[in-house]
Amino acid sequence: MTAFIVAVLMIPNSIAQSRGKITGQPRLGLGLDFAFPTGDFGDRANYGFGGSVNYLHPVGKFLNIIGNVGYLRLEGDDVGPFKYTEGYVPIKAGARYYITQNIYGEGQAGIAIPTANGSGSGTAFAYMPGLGVDFPVSEDLNIELTLRYENWARSNGTRSFVGLRAGISF
Repeated sequence: MTAFIVAVLMIPNSIAQSRGKITGQPRLGLGLDFAFPTGDFGDRANYGFGGSVNYLHPVGKFLNIIGNVGYLRLEGDDVGPFKYTEGYVPIKAGARYYITQNIYGEGQAGIAIPTANGSGSGTAFAYMPGLGVDFPVSEDLNIELTLRYENWARSNGTRSFVGLRAGISF
């Protein structure tokens, strides 16, 4: 009996979850981004934070194309009288595929533009695979959590990190 009640209560939630993915409605998202540097880059930078805006446009029942732009500030330890800090504007596009009604995999590629001269200068090629979950809160509002590995490659080195994006889409 308990299983039947749980199943009945899940039906409205399932309908709300599938609405944006199946009906083909585009969505706009706002999010907070966190970066945890890895490899050699992790020796310089301790963490990063910022924000992003994304646009999802359905092209199939479970497939969306995605465009993403944001700002990410990376912070590190003091080096003499200076504090390590870098800022970037990543601009990426890619695809998101819903593996289940709530879980998706995505891949994006694009560029990361530095906001200042110095060790962070030079536009980088950016790419990221990610895995996320999409929770419907209401008919028109979802909460998204995406875990990703991101790499920014350029001629004088790379910036790689594990990233977390917590956002909403509507």
